[in-house]
Order: sequence, then C-alpha cells, then structure tokens
Amino acid sequence: MSAGAPGGAAISLHEAAGQVLMVGVEGAQLTPLEASWLRLMRPAGVILFRRNLESAGQARALLQSLQAFTPLPVLRAIDMEGGSVDRLRDMFRAMPSPAAVAATGRPDLFAAHGQLIGRELRALGLHATFAPVLDLKTPRSGPVMQSRVIDGPATAVAAYARQFLTGLKRENILGCGKHFPGLGDGEVDSHQTTPRIAKSFDRLWREDLLPYRRLAQRLALVMVAHAQYPSTPSGQAPASVSPYWVSEVLGQKIGFDGLVVSDDMEMGGILGHCGMAEAAVLAVAAGTHLVEICRDPSLIFGAYEGLLREAERSAAFARRLRAAAARVRSFRSARLRRDPLRAAPPSPASLRRLGDDIRRFSERVERRNGKATA
Repeated sequence: MSAGAPGGAAISLHEAAGQVLMVGVEGAQLTPLEASWLRLMRPAGVILFRRNLESAGQARALLQSLQAFTPLPVLRAIDMEGGSVDRLRDMFRAMPSPAAVAATGRPDLFAAHGQLIGRELRALGLHATFAPVLDLKTPRSGPVMQSRVIDGPATAVAAYARQFLTGLKRENILGCGKHFPGLGDGEVDSHQTTPRIAKSFDRLWREDLLPYRRLAQRLALVMVAHAQYPSTPSGQAPASVSPYWVSEVLGQKIGFDGLVVSDDMEMGGILGHCGMAEAAVLAVAAGTHLVEICRDPSLIFGAYEGLLREAERSAAFARRLRAAAARVRSFRSARLRRDPLRAAPPSPASLRRLGDDIRRFSERVERRNGKATA
C-alpha cells in the first residue's frame, strides 16, 4: 500500500521515523522533556485523552503547543465514540453510545450523533475521531465491547456508520473505522491480551469486513486491531503487524487508500507478542502508515529508534518507511488544510449551547428507544 508514494526518497530517515508516529502526552501542558523529544522526532500525529483536557481554552493551547514543532498540520485526534468511550463528557455533556443511537433506527439521529461529536472536536481544534466502531456484536464479544458496538447484522453496522460519517463531514471532521478486520467473536480485551478469533476468511469477508468494503471510500483512516485470525493466511500474527491483513486485504482486496493506523502499541494485545521496537517495524513493514503510542515516552523512543535502526540496516525497509512517511505527509497537506485552530476560539455561550444540544439529543434518543420498547 505504501510503496511508490511520490517524493518518498526526499525524506530523510530521521524525518520519516517521526512521520509515521502518532503519540500521546502525559498531562494538560507539555513538560520540558516532552518538548525536547517532540522537537527531535516531530511526530505526524497526536492523540488526546481525558488526562489532557481541563477546558476548551486549555485544550486549544495544548494543541497549539503540539503544533509548534512542525510546519505541516499535525493530525490531532481523540477517541470519541459516545457512551463508555467519551473523552469529552466532563467538558460538555455525556454523549449517547453508538448502541443507543443505532437502536433508534433513525438515520437522521445517526447523522446527528456524528455531527454533534464533530462540533465538539472542532471547538477544541481537533481533526479526527477514532470512530465509528465497525465491530460486530456477537455473544462472545458483546461482554467486552458492550455499548461500543451496535446490535444487528453487518449491514446495520454499515448503515449507522455511513450516516455517522456524514455527520462528521458536515463539521469537517475525519472518521476512522475500527478495529479492522473485526473484533466480533473476540472474547478478551485487546488492551490486556491478544484476542484469538477463529473465523474463516470467507466468513470474515461476508460479515466483519462488509462495513469496510461498503465504506472504504468514505473513511479517511482505518485502525487495525491487535487480534489473531489463525484460520486465515495471517496465521498467528496479530493483524496490526500482518502484511496479509494490512496490504493484501485492506489495501488490495478492499481498495482502501487512506491512512492505516495501528491500535495503541502500548496494549497487551501486541506487547505480549513482541517488543515495541519490533512491533513498530513490523507494523510499517506490513503497510501501516501511523504507529500509535499513547503515553509512555520510553516506548515512543523505543519505536523511533527501532524504525531508524531497521531502516539503516535494510534498504528495503528504508524504502518502505520513506513511502509510508510520504503518504502521511501528503495526507496532512491535502486533508488538514482547514485547520480548526485557526478559527476564533468558541465563546462560553457557544460551548453552553453545544452542551444543551447534546442534552436535547440524548433526550430524543431516550424517548425514541423508550417508545420502541414500550
């Protein structure tokens, strides 16, 4: 997927190693140590968590400080799904879960869900949410995923996600489908250990992969899971480091041409398989464009140094790394031109209105679902 990116050879290896990283920082302001390694690596992306957020003004100031290390727009993202994965509930109001919204059966509410989340992100100066979740709800995975997944067949998942992405687009916010190729039938949490999903490829193609096949041209980003699919040609390798899944299936068979992002490389689902440096190298070699590492500076350094070391050792990997970096650079130049940080900060009154709109939306979802079960 990454090979042949225009201008790839012009990128130095040091620059390329930073261009394929998406990182997190510890708190609400940068520390001197963080400023030092950000200046050195100049990562292409940053991801925020609740630990980074105190107020809209503080969040924008943090993002501006993160942007200061590179002239290109930094891809600024957050996990914002609603329900149990709601990083912004303390700043605005609690957002309904994907399961609750999808249960209404109302496409207009699916789109409103995406648009409200888009308004939250735009107010803070963010570009993208790592949503929608495209995993299927099954008896095995339901207890793990809970309200993050919707109750219904793959066609229903695709229908909800299509409208959700439409809502995001109204606010110029990018969406990311996850967790490719699907965590349906995964009985364990990949934050802790590696799910082992025994579905055949034919069944995955018909079921779990259907939302990706239908939405490939609408998704700007796809996040790849740390899960094993031993009944497919990927064998025991987690999908996140598998050329079969990333390059062959997602890139060639499905035709996805956006950015491929790894799930957080700090998760047990991958670190139980290999160390950070090896994981980063394997992910990029598989065709991943952005390696996500959400917190630990030592692990971020480990990935950066591992990528450089392998690129200096292997000319083939150096070409792959530069091609991935060129893809990311091109994406940043083309897709992030409308920088929400350049707009005037939202007024306190507009932030209150947004909170009120989320409250009214939640009430609509509750009323609709109440009628459906009455």
